[in-house]
Parts: sequence; structure tokens; C-alpha cells
Amino acid sequence: MPEVKHILVSADEAGQKLLNFLQRRLGPDVPQSLLMRVIRKGQVRVDKKRAKPFDRLCAGADVRIPPIRAQERGETPANSPLLEPLTLLYHEQGILAVAKPAGLPVQPGSGHVDALSERLRAQFPDAAFTPTPAHRLDRDTSGILLCATSYEALRTLQQGFAGHGIGKFYLTWVRGELAPGTELIMEDALDKVGDPGAQRMVVGAGKAALALARCLASKEGRSLLEIDLRTGRTHQIRVQLASRGLPIVGDHKYGPRDRAPRMVLHAWKTILPTGQTLTLLPDWPAPFAVTEDLL
Repeated sequence: MPEVKHILVSADEAGQKLLNFLQRRLGPDVPQSLLMRVIRKGQVRVDKKRAKPFDRLCAGADVRIPPIRAQERGETPANSPLLEPLTLLYHEQGILAVAKPAGLPVQPGSGHVDALSERLRAQFPDAAFTPTPAHRLDRDTSGILLCATSYEALRTLQQGFAGHGIGKFYLTWVRGELAPGTELIMEDALDKVGDPGAQRMVVGAGKAALALARCLASKEGRSLLEIDLRTGRTHQIRVQLASRGLPIVGDHKYGPRDRAPRMVLHAWKTILPTGQTLTLLPDWPAPFAVTEDLL
């Protein structure tokens, strides 16, 4: 039978809201609606007192969690597949950088049980604050993704992205041949259109999007570009390039179908607020392989 649990809030968890604390501690198999219900009924106590879902927690606070029956939790079946661990690129001062494979979504969703967030949970089962992605990459985009191992670090990273204090650079092959050294300033307004499940981004009215592109090489009607992403809109690089007649190779949503096995878009370089630079070259096969002499 499930029992009452008492969990002390660690320094890494301090500052987050009670509801977020419970979601991270209990895992995604516990519905948010259930957590809201037990909090509002007073079954969750903080330092022996009733609390509200969005109260912020202090380090050392005692959180009482009532028994939650398995059928209420919607627990993952015991025969669920083992999740492959992620490659760790950097792990210091609350920041964890991982190599995200192409084809892996950052968060689980309809039809996607495996996700980067779930692999982190499995890879760090004893962490008081489960490493949490601080931004997103499209499912078919590979490369460096920053996560936080404490709530304070998560806020710092999110503020860094919002204030453009973190540099994000991508590599991509596009259809269309540009002269090496060509630079493009891509400044647009992007909006989302279409029904749920079939939505796409279009250039027009909407949120401002800015990215800088530089051609590194070109051959056989294709160009290798480095993209300096200044804002983080949904599908931003993909739609901005496609709108200029330079669709990404393998991007069948915004460009024509081709024989590329996958979309060749890779987050290859990140500059942290400290000034430290992290790099990871893509593992694209020929003819899209990228070597250091091209950079």
C-alpha cells in the first residue's frame, strides 16, 4: 500500500512552485489534475500547513505527500522499453549539455513515448531536481541542447535565452547554390496557421524573428550554411530559409521531397553566458559530412 511521504526541499529545488516540485518528484505518470486535487483538499502540506499549487518553496521545507494509488497514477507499464542514455557534453554549475539525436522529441507527446526529458529522468534517477531542458530543438534537429540540474540554473538559462545572452549556432545544407562568404540577414514576422495537428509557420504578421546566415561552402546545387539564431520561434530557421528559396535538405514540411534520409539541421555551437563555447559536429554521412576545415 502506498504510504505518506515526507520530502525535504533541497537547495537545487528551492524557489520553484509546489505544483512543479511535485511534478518533478513524482514523474509525468502522475496527472496534473490529480496533484491539483490533493493540494486543494489540503492533503499536501508544507511544514505541516496547507499550501497552494503555486506557492514557492524554500530550501529545507518539509513537503508531505499523501498516498497515491497506482490506478490513480497511470504508471508506466513494467515492460516499457529501456531508454538509451544520452551523451553528456558538459556538466558544471547547474548546467548540463547533452547531444540530442535526430528523431528524438524533447518532450513526450502523442505517438512519442521516448523523449529526451524521459531519458534524462531515467539517466538521473536519484537527482533531487531532474535535469530539465531549458529550450527546445525540433524532433528532427540534432545537436547541443542545454538542460538545468537545479531550479536556479533553469531560471538563469531561460533568462539567458530570452535576453539573447546565450549564442546558438546551427549548421544546415540547403537546396540552392550561394557563393561561399555570402551573408544573409533574415528578419521576418512569423505566424502559425492551420488546424491543430497540421499547423505550420508562415512569413507575414506575427512575432519578430531574426537569424543571420553565412555560406561556408557550396556544391552540386546545395549550400552549407551556418545560422546564428537570435530569436527562438517555432520552426524559425526552416521557414525563414524556405521563404527565401533555400529549403533545408530533407525538410519535407517546408521544402520539396528529396532522397535525404533525414533533415540536415544541427545545433553545432553554443556560447554560454560565461563565454565558454561548446561545439559538436554533426554525424551526417556523405555528401553532407562537415569537417573542421569547412568552418
